[in-house]
Amino acid sequence: MRNKVFSLINVLGLSIGISASLVIFLIVHYELSYDKFEPQRNLIYRIVMDFRFNKDQGHGHAVPAPLGKAISEEITGVDQTVPLFQFQGDATAKVAVVNNNPGKPIVYKKQANTIFTNNDYFKMISYDWLAGSPQIALQKPFQVILTESRAKQYFPSLPISSILGKEIIYNDSVKTYVTGIVKDIPYNTYFDFKEFISLPTVLQLGLKDDFMMDKWTDWMGYSQLFVKLSPNSSPARIEPQLKKLLAKYNPDALKDSTRLMSFKLQALSNVHFNSDYGGGVGHRIAHLPTLYGLLAISGFLLLLGCINFINLTTAQASQRAKEIGIRKTMGSSKKQLVIQFLGETLLMTTVATVLSVIITPILLKIFAYYVPEGLHYDLFHQPFILLFLIVLIFAVSFFAGLYPSLILSGFKPAMVLKKQAFANSSQTRNAWLRKTLTVSQFVIAQFFVIATFIAVKQIHYSINKDMGFKKDAIIFFHVPFDTTMSRRYALLNELKYIPEIQIASIGFLPPAIEGAAFSDIKYIDGKKEIQANVQVRWGDSNYLKLYQIKLVAGRYVQQSDTLKEIMINEAYAKQLGFQNPEDVAGKQLNMNHKNVPIVGVLHDFNEGSLHAPIGPLAFYSFNLRSFNFHIALKPQNADGTLWQDAIKKIENSYKKIYPDNDFNYSFFDESIAKFYESEQRISALLKWAAALAIFISCLGLLGLVMYTTNVRTKEIGIRKILGASVSQIVSMLSKDFLSLVVIAFLIAAPIAWWAGSTWLDNFAYRTNMNWWVFALSGAGMIIIALLTLSIRTIQAAIANPVDALVNE
Repeated sequence: MRNKVFSLINVLGLSIGISASLVIFLIVHYELSYDKFEPQRNLIYRIVMDFRFNKDQGHGHAVPAPLGKAISEEITGVDQTVPLFQFQGDATAKVAVVNNNPGKPIVYKKQANTIFTNNDYFKMISYDWLAGSPQIALQKPFQVILTESRAKQYFPSLPISSILGKEIIYNDSVKTYVTGIVKDIPYNTYFDFKEFISLPTVLQLGLKDDFMMDKWTDWMGYSQLFVKLSPNSSPARIEPQLKKLLAKYNPDALKDSTRLMSFKLQALSNVHFNSDYGGGVGHRIAHLPTLYGLLAISGFLLLLGCINFINLTTAQASQRAKEIGIRKTMGSSKKQLVIQFLGETLLMTTVATVLSVIITPILLKIFAYYVPEGLHYDLFHQPFILLFLIVLIFAVSFFAGLYPSLILSGFKPAMVLKKQAFANSSQTRNAWLRKTLTVSQFVIAQFFVIATFIAVKQIHYSINKDMGFKKDAIIFFHVPFDTTMSRRYALLNELKYIPEIQIASIGFLPPAIEGAAFSDIKYIDGKKEIQANVQVRWGDSNYLKLYQIKLVAGRYVQQSDTLKEIMINEAYAKQLGFQNPEDVAGKQLNMNHKNVPIVGVLHDFNEGSLHAPIGPLAFYSFNLRSFNFHIALKPQNADGTLWQDAIKKIENSYKKIYPDNDFNYSFFDESIAKFYESEQRISALLKWAAALAIFISCLGLLGLVMYTTNVRTKEIGIRKILGASVSQIVSMLSKDFLSLVVIAFLIAAPIAWWAGSTWLDNFAYRTNMNWWVFALSGAGMIIIALLTLSIRTIQAAIANPVDALVNE
């Protein structure tokens, strides 16, 4: 501890690694703790779908709504069948709570975490009941169960028992009465719902068509199905029965081996992590590869801190040689010295850990964007954190301190006292080990730098690529569910008089966004029947014009409140066997048991992120099911106020038609960017990892060059007296270290190329890995190393040689 500079470098390096490890441990522990509370969780599964159309494959969490009823009636080995339906749109609802004054209910405009489900839900997931009976919950129409938190929000002044029977109205049309209250689940879980409306309510209100309750060939992302198997059952037993159900109710799904649809059981433990099937509307998916990557980053940063400690401790061995020689002469054993040096390392690691504990709350705020919303840090009320830190302290102390302690304790007293312990030390294996460790540090840092360049380049490519439609200056918003078109047409008419609007449209969701709808569509070419699972979009006559989606052949669909004619994209036309789009016009597709003529072919556009190739798509006009408004704004003015003024006027028009609802809009290009949130997080984390790795590596490099200049002070002084210039001395001191950085680049470059190429394979459309990415990364690292070295080498080179020789 006598050398404060080297001790500071060691503590800084270790504290950065430990801080990163602690934050990452908190994140990973939080994500991996999902749905661990249910004792029979290994029996709970979600039914998902897999598709195959020729070589293209697809996956989805939504299933046909009638499947739940069919499973409960026709399949053995399933104890509970639990359908989950959410409100369409953003899965939120306007909630009117009728309390003391029926004429003036308390209105909550956008309440999330509400589902329609059945009584089996509370048999599958364990809740503590505060009021009501789990045996009769959700069996009749117009019943709703609340969690304790939502009950206190709606009825803050009433005791729990008095809330039963209270009236709650959803979206102005779904009138329910509270029949039960349960405690909130205090654990991390997928089942974070707060309000449970009885499924018979859907049938009683005539909402069967909206929830597609009788359709086996249609489904939407707002419906999911969970099952709890019998103790002696298994997916291998259930999935063949699901196949028979599919063959019975949708036989076309299994007719052609090149066009298949199948049901699969997804384990509950996989639901929070599987991005192929998704989490459903409003549910976040944790990316397991990212979690593993975070663990690797924390391991690398800890390794860098340990390498610094090993390098600097072994480099300073000569300064402690006399102390060690005297101790051994006075009877200290090697074991005692090893324990002493490990104890010193333990003390330094503990200091670094205390520093890490202090700065962790600050780091959690800085990285709030990457930290799950429910994650909490409370050192004294979360014993697993203390346990983790204790294990980390001893592990780091052992790995960082073991080798230096063996080296230091191995000195022979006679050689040390004769000052012969370090003869030709620059050629010893210790010097070779220090160089190897330094190269390892810069390999890690260089890898992070190159990986960051590749990730940033791909994200820039994804966001700016021409996806086949207009993205800029477009906003969209959702209007409340309505069985008639009058209010929607009234709002559309109001928008026509806003001068800042270029064009307005009503339809389904934008061309590319989460929450797609699919339908099984048939085509009969006279010889054979071709069935495909096709993504569908619909809108009025302005929809395609607004998004500037090009027409390849035929004409656009005419505006209609019902399905009368259809357009398809080029990809679908090719799958149907048409190489010339002009030949498609006039052909018939069978959709929802209705023959519909194809009137045109659209230019292919990316209906999702660039991860997936363009698939078959159909577009038609169906205004009755159109609840999204799409607005193309005129170009922004010089003052930058045109869009702001336009949105304010749109909101005023919206409030005139829907006075009780909040106006919430989104910019389309920002929604496109959300496709790549995971990649943007990875990119940002790589930037931080690269910066920290460079910082720790440069700290170690600075420590080594300080040590080198100290032990070569006499040599530098003699060279200067003999006429060596400052630049020659700087070059002499720097070249060995720079050669290590170059070697590190040569090792890191092919590893980074392989890792980057593997990561880019996740994208159907990807950027190129240009040579300049590697050249720029390598040059940047050399410049940073050179600047770090210059801090000490220039100081040593310009020092007075006389002072150096006198001190020697």
